[in-house]
Amino acid sequence: MDAQLLNYYEAIERASADMLAAARAGNWDEVVKLEGACVLLISQLKNAAQERPREACTTAHAGVDTQAFNAARAKSRIMQRILVNDAEIRHLAEPWLQDLDDTLSGRRKTLH
Repeated sequence: MDAQLLNYYEAIERASADMLAAARAGNWDEVVKLEGACVLLISQLKNAAQERPREACTTAHAGVDTQAFNAARAKSRIMQRILVNDAEIRHLAEPWLQDLDDTLSGRRKTLH
């Protein structure tokens, strides 16, 4: 994995962290805006990845490419953080989504 692809993953992670901060603040308009930015970044990442030649899984020397290994580890850590952020955003959004569903269906909130 080259540095450009890793930069895309890092940008997606930053957008994910910003989404989480907005969700914690209850700023759902900002969450939606940042979600759009994530969609765009993911699309750009996919395009950039398709333009790159596939990295070989093994080398002729049967050695480990340290740079590729470190990049893969970094990607894995980034993806884990994105998934944790996403899970918390979804958890925070559940009451908001239920309120929206109740409003759209004409149900009133009860206090019991």
